[in-house]
Amino acid sequence: MTTSKDLFDDSTMTFGEHLECLRGHLIKAIFFLLIAVIGCLFVGDRIVGIVRAPIDDALAKMGNDVDVADDLDTSTSPLDSILEFFDLKDVTSAEPEPEATIDETNPLKTGIPGNRTVQISILPSELLGVLHAADPQAFPEPKPVEDEKPVRIRIAAPEFRELATVVERQQQAVTLNVQEAFLTYLKVAFIAGLVLASPFVFKEIWMFVAAGLYPHEKKYVYAYLPMSVFLFAGGAVFCFIAVFPFVLKFLLGFNAMLEVQPQIRLSEWISFAVMLPLMFGVSFQLPMVMLFLERINVFEVVDYREKRRMAILVIAFLSMMLTPADPMSMLLMMFPLIILYEFGIFLCQFRMSKPPLEGGVEPV
Repeated sequence: MTTSKDLFDDSTMTFGEHLECLRGHLIKAIFFLLIAVIGCLFVGDRIVGIVRAPIDDALAKMGNDVDVADDLDTSTSPLDSILEFFDLKDVTSAEPEPEATIDETNPLKTGIPGNRTVQISILPSELLGVLHAADPQAFPEPKPVEDEKPVRIRIAAPEFRELATVVERQQQAVTLNVQEAFLTYLKVAFIAGLVLASPFVFKEIWMFVAAGLYPHEKKYVYAYLPMSVFLFAGGAVFCFIAVFPFVLKFLLGFNAMLEVQPQIRLSEWISFAVMLPLMFGVSFQLPMVMLFLERINVFEVVDYREKRRMAILVIAFLSMMLTPADPMSMLLMMFPLIILYEFGIFLCQFRMSKPPLEGGVEPV
């Protein structure tokens, strides 16, 4: 008797019906993905801003940490130096400026709309000294005063707006060709749309796969798939919030040490900002991998316990390979993975009961 080798002989659906079912679920998944991507295109600038936030904050902090005290000429007052630099000695003839507002966080932004003023602190005796040098008849010579406190004054000039613009742009990512910003915008919108539509995409894939699973196999998926998604999302968020600041501080620190100005390319940063959280999300799947290997009898719980030291060594090596060269990011991946390794041992200790099939036959 000749036996058929057709895989679909015992199935209630033919091969063509399986393909038609797959096509239907794929069309729905692509539809959800398309809707999500189109929606993200309308708010792509906000999404890019969120992704850019870590590098912009790191560059801004790097710029604010620059020590310029050694470059100042202490032989002249701050007011005199600014007036000489911008050639504003004769400011009394300028038209009066509108009422200025004070920004305590960024003096370059202090002033009228357009950033045309700056605010400086100066000792009254220094200010009087400048005025005395300009007009000895009108202003007396300053006398030393004990415990003299500085006062704040504002100086207006169009050049300050240009200075503020240059400083702000030095603390931002850059593009190197005309189409780079547009392509980066599309890339970010697609990735954000894929993340947003992923629950619906996975649902359609699951509905196709679930049709060929036993009830006890579906129970495993329903129990552990949400946990897997949670672990992946937790790893990505942990990387974005906790790891990025240390990585950027370490890597940008070499620019300060070598006294070079970093020019961060926007497209390269987007790739880095996507890849590193992805590595953390995948690595946080360790308990699921351990559970899978234990269920297919590759390892047992006792093996995980006895090989704990070897596992820690492997985790340290993988953490070194999946993260940049700085030790902090390696440790930030290694320590959570060690905890997740123990969580994987905990999961392997529990087994779900397999319900019998119709007729009392246990599934294989």
